[in-house]
Amino acid sequence: MSNAELPRTEELRVKRIPEKQVFDRDALNALLDEAIVGHVAVVRGDQPVVLPVGIGRDGDTLLIHGSTGSGIFREMSDGRPLSIAVTLLDGLVYARSAFESSIHYRSAVIMGSATVVEGEEKLEALAILTNHMMPGRWEEVRETTKKELAATMVLRVPLERVSVKISDAGPDEFEDDGDDRSIWAGILPLRIVAGEPYASEMTPQGTPVSPSVIAQTTRLV
Repeated sequence: MSNAELPRTEELRVKRIPEKQVFDRDALNALLDEAIVGHVAVVRGDQPVVLPVGIGRDGDTLLIHGSTGSGIFREMSDGRPLSIAVTLLDGLVYARSAFESSIHYRSAVIMGSATVVEGEEKLEALAILTNHMMPGRWEEVRETTKKELAATMVLRVPLERVSVKISDAGPDEFEDDGDDRSIWAGILPLRIVAGEPYASEMTPQGTPVSPSVIAQTTRLV
């Protein structure tokens, strides 16, 4: 069981608007449990590279996956330092000046190194990743083949060196700021919504939409 509070080290300290940093591990878990995509940064030779990846939390670790044919994934599997950024955009902050306008967001930066997930644990990890992105889907689809399993690499990164930043305040405004109050100021909330599901070309007409799709569509209304 991990500590309920995230580490407070100089390495992880938010230096720009530090009051937005939070140390509640539940806030981190909620962010990672909602996000589907993260961006992994590594250095290849003398060139920094950022790669978008599918993510899924497994307890106090983060799972990412990609192709075993990916050179960057093979390099990340050797234990080199990496950093993962995960961000959810929650809204736009409309202030009375462009300078003061901003966004609502929840973000995490995870630093560490990855280890390869293998054997039975790999299949369990793929189930976690699948059901994170498409809840309930793993139980609906056919079994993963040995060829598919061999073509997929799963990496695990510990959630030990993490900083979380949340921005949810309204626009800065003060009684004597001199701004023109006829200019509207406020918040435009943003969220992901699901469209109407449509079948692939080779799905027979009349095939019922899977329960996992219906559940996800209902959740994202």
